[in-house]
Amino acid sequence: MPPTFEEIDYQDTELGELILRRRRPLSQPDTWVYEVKLAGRFLMSSLNTDSERELATRALARLHGDRLQVLVGGLGLGYTAAAALADPRVARVDVVERLPAVIEWHRRGILPLGDALNVDPRCHLLVDDCLHALQQGGPPRYDAILIDIDDSPIHLLDEAHATFYSVAGLAAARQSLRPGGVFALWTSLPTEAEVTARLRQAFRTAHAEEVRFDNPLLDHPEVNALYFGMA
Repeated sequence: MPPTFEEIDYQDTELGELILRRRRPLSQPDTWVYEVKLAGRFLMSSLNTDSERELATRALARLHGDRLQVLVGGLGLGYTAAAALADPRVARVDVVERLPAVIEWHRRGILPLGDALNVDPRCHLLVDDCLHALQQGGPPRYDAILIDIDDSPIHLLDEAHATFYSVAGLAAARQSLRPGGVFALWTSLPTEAEVTARLRQAFRTAHAEEVRFDNPLLDHPEVNALYFGMA
């Protein structure tokens, strides 16, 4: 009988124990589902990637022109980056990931999207603390900044991220956007009014949208919120 569960990698990181595993669900015995855990918390799964992909698709739909420059904060399983690269108007995608092990998974081709990201010359995988770097401000280089790191600005993966999601931190990130650019934020929770309020203070306009999808692990539809701020 073929294996139904494998732990692919385990690493000690600055944020805690990082585990990459894959399993075959009983409902899909011919399919591998890839999952990531960090510091004992379930972080992400390839079983549900709708909202990660919609983060890029909906953000880029707000932009005009071509030769678009995109920053993706948080590589994860790669679905946001892949969705950005699927837009033919995109000329470059800088994917900034804090944990080197995550980039190494893709470079080794042990994740489903790794090979596709590796061979696309527009895709650049960079090790850095994206949120910290954006708080430093900088020249307006990007047409879109897509952030997929914390569960939400109120439910953080790392408490040190709190300053980024303050009005001042978000306003600093806006400096890296070109005029008319879009800041997009993924969260694993339904819309939180406080998050929308902060974005409206930091950006010219801001609003939230929800993505609903069926999660086979739950008995009810799941809802993720996406937030968009225009420079």
